[in-house]
Amino acid sequence: MTPDEIVTLRQELSDKSPEQALEWAFSHFDHGKIALATSLAAEDQVLTDMISRIDQHPTMFCLDTGRLFPETYETLERTRVRYGVSIELLSPERTEVEPMVLEHGPNLFFQSRELRKLCCQVRKVNVLGRKLAALDLWITGLRREQAITRVGRSMLEWDESFGLFKLNPLHAWSTDEVWRYIRKHDVPYNPLHDRDYPSIGCAPCTRAVSPGESIRAGRWWWEETEEKECGLHWHDGKPMRAKDVK
Repeated sequence: MTPDEIVTLRQELSDKSPEQALEWAFSHFDHGKIALATSLAAEDQVLTDMISRIDQHPTMFCLDTGRLFPETYETLERTRVRYGVSIELLSPERTEVEPMVLEHGPNLFFQSRELRKLCCQVRKVNVLGRKLAALDLWITGLRREQAITRVGRSMLEWDESFGLFKLNPLHAWSTDEVWRYIRKHDVPYNPLHDRDYPSIGCAPCTRAVSPGESIRAGRWWWEETEEKECGLHWHDGKPMRAKDVK
């Protein structure tokens, strides 16, 4: 995509609501080439509810790292039953996980930020990349309010790393707007949210937050940085893959 083409599409979506943006996506892309990447977080549950009203057989997938909370799996099952949707669970390759754990141990993420990113790479990013290779557009629950690394998000982006469009329908929503929607439509959600877990990832790497802490303060809380992400990582200006970390 050229920069001008992306700007044109962004302008087309600039005044649309999340529901309208999703309708636009399903009218402009092959339904089999669109997917919601869900972690069963509150935002993703809102999108699941919206999408289920637009498409009867949507493609949805969840990255099953092997370290998720039991409550996350319970939420997935309640969501499947409520909406009658299939949510594909994608697991990391055994041939990648086993050597990593053998060399660094099962809780390597506590040892250093580099090893934490390696674990995220193997259990999340590599898995995501394999799925996105077959898509033209992926839908995310990213919001600007969630973290300083997400402030610049827009409704529609071109993802250079994976070579496809990324749609962020809730990018401008506040936390209050997310929860108003959940209550209004009785959307099932992860019970950990009621226990002060605003952002939920893998169980060993997530804790509850205290009053006044940021939304993502409970993610990798031992790292002294606000730039906490598990997506495509960079090192010296280049994408850092699992093989780059020793």
